[in-house]
Amino acid sequence: MGTVKTINPRAQQRDVEVLSNKKVGAYHHMVFAVGDVAQFCRPGNFVAISVGDVSSNLILRRAFAIYRASDRGQYGGTIELVVAAHGSGSRWLASRQIHDRVNMVAPLGTQFGIPTEPVSALLVGGGYGSAPLFGLAEVLKAQGSRVDIVLGASVAGKIYAPLEGKRAVNTMTMTTEDGSAGIKGKVTDALPSLISKYGSEIIYSCGPMAMLSAIDEIAQSHEILHQCAVEESMACGIGVCMTCVLPISGEDGVVRMLRTCIDGPVVDGSKVVWNSRGRIPEGTLGAP
Repeated sequence: MGTVKTINPRAQQRDVEVLSNKKVGAYHHMVFAVGDVAQFCRPGNFVAISVGDVSSNLILRRAFAIYRASDRGQYGGTIELVVAAHGSGSRWLASRQIHDRVNMVAPLGTQFGIPTEPVSALLVGGGYGSAPLFGLAEVLKAQGSRVDIVLGASVAGKIYAPLEGKRAVNTMTMTTEDGSAGIKGKVTDALPSLISKYGSEIIYSCGPMAMLSAIDEIAQSHEILHQCAVEESMACGIGVCMTCVLPISGEDGVVRMLRTCIDGPVVDGSKVVWNSRGRIPEGTLGAP
């Protein structure tokens, strides 16, 4: 953890073509022709896209988790994203039409760690945070692991659960806070019983930070591993701006403010100082 990391060495910047843009529930499923860069993408990686045009005030790139990447097919290598059109940047991207071109840097960030032997894995996604978990599920299943997934959101329309994703898992459990789909409540309400039922050995998660923190408490109480893709705001995606720093404890026990776009987004949940998000904890390396 003391080594200074740099941008993903396989990252490339290029103009890519929009092949598809389909509305799926509350989100946009977009496919881009990216060429040979797709072969370097792994579950957990993300892309940084230049949004807006020369007349806009959208200067910084926007980061989007990779839903799926394929290095073969009719159009060669492709990257798929699930976009929630909330802010000005994501709304601009979601409004792109087929054959439009956008400038993309990919792949960026760290990837989910894959066990060397088959395991019983529990995947947990909140809202569109479930998107990168389906590619992970495919990798784990191909390795011979058992894969169970829990998806949650405030309402049914905000759960992202594509049909092809359901084929990649042994079981799928849904939770909604209003009870409009699946179990009424949060994903964390369902986790303890599912961990016991499926004998889960590792949790992989992606979603809002409060959810990830709560999941980590459950993982630690059950003494199982927890890898999470954190959702800190990223203004540049390449480690320059320092807006996405998160307090993380290293193997030496020292807390450092690490850039989640470089040292993450996938991190060991047990190493995150969750109660100090947004501030520098006392004793942090380099703190005043």
